[in-house]
Amino acid sequence: MKHLILVRHAKSDWGDPALGDHERPLNERGRRNAPEMGARLARRGINPDAVYSSTAVRAMATAEIVAGAVGFPAGEIVADRRLYHAGVETWLQTIAGLEDKFSCVMCFGHNPGLTELGYHVFGSKIENVPTCGVLSLEFETTYWGEAVGMKPAVVDFDCPKRKPVD
Repeated sequence: MKHLILVRHAKSDWGDPALGDHERPLNERGRRNAPEMGARLARRGINPDAVYSSTAVRAMATAEIVAGAVGFPAGEIVADRRLYHAGVETWLQTIAGLEDKFSCVMCFGHNPGLTELGYHVFGSKIENVPTCGVLSLEFETTYWGEAVGMKPAVVDFDCPKRKPVD
């Protein structure tokens, strides 16, 4: 079984026009939502073997906060420039290229790519992945390369505006 957790970065700060898109940090709401979503994942027993993130400041900050909440060391997060505004094809290539020794992988990225990937995997069930939204997918395979062509066996979606179930 392969478990893939896709997380859109938390809400970013648009207050400094001198900062380029890649350099924007999290705003107050983002700094509040990221630990909340990390805590929800921790309560579900999520324990990733690997964490990948877009190199954008807001994505890396979200990854560090959420990964820390589930006990994954921030220093082991892999910064992957390809995930910065990645489209569906880049996401599928990235997932297919994951090391098969990893059972659970968490990836942090951006819209519209994450919503498009969700739509690709689920069809019409996903309209938008909001900031700090989490898509959890489980695939009945031992190979990541096979997972990209499969429908997930288990699917979960969560975001800060949803009331926690636990």
